[in-house]
Amino acid sequence: MTSVQSEIITRLKKQIKTDRHIIGVAAGSGLTARYAEAGGADFILALSSGYFRQRGVSSLAGYLAIANSNQIVMDFARKEIIPAIKEIPTIFGLSATDPMIHLESYIKEIKENGFAGINNYPTIGLFDGEFRKGLESQGITFDREVQAIEIANKQGLLTVAFVFNTEQAIKMIHAGADIICVHLGLTSGGILGGRQIKSLQAAKKLAVSIFDACNKVNPEVIKMVYGGPLNKPIDVQFMYDDTKINGFIGGSAFERIPAEQAILKVTESFKSTLDIHYDALIQKIIDGIGSNEDYVDFVKEYIQLHYNEEITLNELSEILNLNRSYLSTLFKNKVGVPFQSYLVQFRMSRACEIIKEEKVLLKNVADMVGYTDYVHFSKIFKRTKGMSPKNYANKYKVSKSYDRMKS
Repeated sequence: MTSVQSEIITRLKKQIKTDRHIIGVAAGSGLTARYAEAGGADFILALSSGYFRQRGVSSLAGYLAIANSNQIVMDFARKEIIPAIKEIPTIFGLSATDPMIHLESYIKEIKENGFAGINNYPTIGLFDGEFRKGLESQGITFDREVQAIEIANKQGLLTVAFVFNTEQAIKMIHAGADIICVHLGLTSGGILGGRQIKSLQAAKKLAVSIFDACNKVNPEVIKMVYGGPLNKPIDVQFMYDDTKINGFIGGSAFERIPAEQAILKVTESFKSTLDIHYDALIQKIIDGIGSNEDYVDFVKEYIQLHYNEEITLNELSEILNLNRSYLSTLFKNKVGVPFQSYLVQFRMSRACEIIKEEKVLLKNVADMVGYTDYVHFSKIFKRTKGMSPKNYANKYKVSKSYDRMKS
């Protein structure tokens, strides 16, 4: 292990001890790399899929025969990524299964061009079925990626290994991989996100099982996760909870999804009005990729805006791309009451305000707060307020008359 490689690993492990987790950002442009570093990223991955992503094309373009993946990375990363960052290392996304390169010579060229390490991407791990068998019959195998990691390790480069199962992880550890990253598939979310994704629970179970096996071989190896259903900080926190996962690598989560959201919202704002409320816009963007508190605030604001419509926790969990049970527990922990209780309390409070402020038939009051069945509304109102809507209205009328008499 060279001094540079050792220095990077020491720095990453120190970061893990200090902040508990490390972050890698798969950047497709110098702009992303620069601000990722400023935001605290620990290393940058230069991947061909990132290059395509920045040009409005699906990440899968990096797997198609429309361009030379290795040449794309060498060209754009050498000119855009490496000059843009100052302190953190740049990792080369190496298509090790490219039959037109000599691995040892090409990895040496990668090192000579200023890259601190390699990552096996594009990886054959995303292929399965008959197509995978066809590739392997021609020598295009995952073992070739393992070989690349071993060569890079011997040449003193940092090695970040994408793996999809326990067997691959063990092979990569024996090859000398510094970081084992469980690849969970295409990142979901946003406009270009993959549709076939693993649930958060399944993703966590897979990662933990792979890392348990890794720990038996080399407990010191750095363990990270990438892709799949992980596109918000809250998703990654779910993966961290009660596990020994050391960090997260993201591409679309840092680059595509935030850009899509921001550009879409800004464009819509300019289209609808010349009076742009930037503070409100920024808050909405934060809500989309925010912390636990942001998600709870979103639910509360949604109820405030849509209390007169049908609202379900299933609907909100789909909007936020969160597991329903997780959102339910999160809301109860932060607010102190279950979601349904909060919704009922809000609606009943609003019903009381309408009865007090407006001359509205009680049946219409029920409709105005989201209840099409007046009998059901009346039962809930009585259980919540201790009297029927009619008695509440009469009591308030008497109270108003008494106040007028006093004045």
